[in-house]
Amino acid sequence: MAKKNVTVVGSGNWGMAIATIIAGNTARHPEFTDDLTVWMFDEEVQHKGVKRKLSEVFNETKENVKYLPGITLPPHVKAEPDIKKAVANADILIWVLPHQFVARTVQNMGPVKQGAVSVSLIKGGLELEGGKLGLCSDLLRKLLGHEVAVLMGANVANEVAAGEFCEATLGIQSEDHKDMLVKLFDCQTFRVNAVSDIPGVELCGALKNVVALGAGFCDGLDYGGNTKAALIRIGLQEMKTFIRYFYPNVKDATFLESCGVADLITTCFGGRNRKCAEAFIRGKGAKGWDTIEKEL
Repeated sequence: MAKKNVTVVGSGNWGMAIATIIAGNTARHPEFTDDLTVWMFDEEVQHKGVKRKLSEVFNETKENVKYLPGITLPPHVKAEPDIKKAVANADILIWVLPHQFVARTVQNMGPVKQGAVSVSLIKGGLELEGGKLGLCSDLLRKLLGHEVAVLMGANVANEVAAGEFCEATLGIQSEDHKDMLVKLFDCQTFRVNAVSDIPGVELCGALKNVVALGAGFCDGLDYGGNTKAALIRIGLQEMKTFIRYFYPNVKDATFLESCGVADLITTCFGGRNRKCAEAFIRGKGAKGWDTIEKEL
């Protein structure tokens, strides 16, 4: 069987962090080619006092100096700023970019390889159409015309990149690609469990951010651990009710996976949404959300 080529579509903080995991696995598993391609939007950065393309700096240093500074990726990871070249030979596409850029990126990249498969790590991008809640993975499936799995979990990017232990949940329907995709992500510091509940996995990854805002408000108001714990429990319960309304067949066990309660906990204690919500309360609303997001 021919070895599989892998491309990470997106090179932000989380994209580069997961690339460190994938690069280790492509090097140690015979199913994959060693080389890992990362599509890197070509922007200019200041590097050692000189303005340079981010992709050029990365290919020289193997460090994304803007989005994951201080972490050196393996030498077989290559940044490619041309989206068409980045995906041309990819058998597996890993999507890690803001949901609002998905449609435009697919449009710009042209046709993908026959038989390719995608994994979405995108949290958000939910669309309500005709009373049905559409997922970002649904959009990718529609645009690409191939199987799309999802990967969600309690994964703070900098901790993943630093090799701190964590878990993730792979949501996938087809048994054909399950073992291969688990091998692509699973390692000693990043344990992956596969489940067949794509809506449950993906919606947990999106909705926990809403609960995290409430946790941040709690912190900003200096409420104690009891209040915050109650908010997290009620939030999990409401997530479950919300998801079941649109997807009645979602599985109870999904909420006990890393994508469920674990991701909710870590986001409510250390996530960006929590930090922004706390800052908003402590600033008594003087700063708008856009300003707070830029500052944090």
